[in-house]
Amino acid sequence: MSEARPPAIGRTVARGFSPFAGERAAQLVPHSRLAGPMPWVIAIMVALTVIAAAGGLALSNLAREARAELSGGVTVQIVEAVPQERERQAAAAEQILAEHPAVGGLKRVSDAELDRLLEPWLGVGEELETVPIPALIDVRLVGDADRATLTELQQSLLAQAPGARVDAQAGWLGPVFSAIASLQWLALALVILLAATSSAAVWLAARSALGANRETIEIVHLLGGTDSQIARIFQRAVGFDATLGGTVGLALGLAGVLVLGQQFAALGAGLMGGAGLTWLDWILLALVPVAAVAIAMLTARMTVLSALRTML
Repeated sequence: MSEARPPAIGRTVARGFSPFAGERAAQLVPHSRLAGPMPWVIAIMVALTVIAAAGGLALSNLAREARAELSGGVTVQIVEAVPQERERQAAAAEQILAEHPAVGGLKRVSDAELDRLLEPWLGVGEELETVPIPALIDVRLVGDADRATLTELQQSLLAQAPGARVDAQAGWLGPVFSAIASLQWLALALVILLAATSSAAVWLAARSALGANRETIEIVHLLGGTDSQIARIFQRAVGFDATLGGTVGLALGLAGVLVLGQQFAALGAGLMGGAGLTWLDWILLALVPVAAVAIAMLTARMTVLSALRTML
C-alpha cells in the first residue's frame, strides 16, 4: 500500500504543479481567518484612523471657514471713559466709516448686547456700571483687512474720534488658528502612527504563519513552487482578513464620528458652525479601509518574501 500524501500536494503533483494559484494553492497552507486576532486589530486601527482623520478634516474646514469669514472683518472700539463723549465719538465714527470706500457694511453693537457678553466676567448691575465699557462697531470691508487698510481707517477716524481703535478680527483669533493647526498635525501624526501599527500587526501575523507552516513551505519549494507564489498565498489570506477588519472598523469609526458630530452640533452656531464634513471628506473616510487593505497586503508580501530568502 502506498503511503498517503497530503491532498493538496497530491493534486498539485498530479497536475504537473502548473498553474500554482487560486483556491488549490491556498489550501497548501492551513489558514483560519477568524481564529487569529489580526482582523480585530485591523478593525480597531481602522476605526481609530477614521475618527482621527475625521477630526483633522473637520478642523481644516473650521479653519478655512473662519479665515474666510474674518478676512474682511474689522472691529472699531471707542475707548472713552465719559459716556457722553463716547457716544459722540461712536456716532462720528459710524458716519465716517459709512462713507469710506473700503467699508462694505457696518453695525453698532448695542449696549444691551455688550452687557450680556460681559456679564459672566464682570457681573451685572452696579458692578458692571463701574467699569467703562468701550463702544464697539462691527465693520465688514470690501477686501481683506490688511495693514494698509487698517492704518488708513485709523487715520480717517483720528480727527473726529480720537478714542477709536481699529483691529482686525482675524488678529484676535491668531492663537486659536495656531492651536487648530497644531491639532491638525496631531491628527495627521495619529493617522501615520495607526498605519504603522497596522503594518506591524500584519508583519507579526505573517511571521507567525510562516513559522507555523515552515515544513509545508519547504515541501512546496521542493515541488517547484517559487517565493512569489508562496507569498501570494499569504497575501491573499491577509487581504481577506484586512477586508473583514476594515469593514468592521469603518462601521465603528463612522458611528463614532456621527456621535461626536451630534455632540458638537449641540454647541450651536459660531466658530463650530464651519466644522462639518463635506461630501469629499466622507469619500476620503470611506477610502481608509481600502488603504488599510492595500497596506496589509503589501506588508504581508514584503514580509514573506524577505523571510523566505533567509529561510530557504
